[in-house]
Amino acid sequence: MNPAYAAYRHTSIQTASPDRLLIMLYDGLISALERAKAAIERGDAAEAHGQLVKAQDIIREGLLAPLDMRYEVSHSLAQLYEYYHRRLVEANLRKDVEPVNEVLTHVRGWRETWLQAAAKAREEQAMSAANSSTGSSPGTQVQDRG
Repeated sequence: MNPAYAAYRHTSIQTASPDRLLIMLYDGLISALERAKAAIERGDAAEAHGQLVKAQDIIREGLLAPLDMRYEVSHSLAQLYEYYHRRLVEANLRKDVEPVNEVLTHVRGWRETWLQAAAKAREEQAMSAANSSTGSSPGTQVQDRG
């Protein structure tokens, strides 16, 4: 990898917001799954293996490991990520594209959901900041008594 690109990539990751990091993980996962699928379809077992292991690592280390298990939603996500991981292990053992397609479909949907949630959170944060700078609160109307 080009040293300048590697430095840029490292800085991008280190300075990214949590929501941006999550999207970056999903992007990496989708890329690995697409490459694994193409490798399986062309019969390149070594490349398929490498990409499936990369996808499994992203799931285990990037998505599953950081979950805060104090929250119920984290338990649900953990079960889902474990299921995806198992399906990718199956795909790797059998060099079968069907489990890759299944996980890829779900991951693309989750990526879109997280993008929408992040946009909504930023929108609400901006509205809250605007309201606090004007001294009004949501639902409060200011009347002009000019």
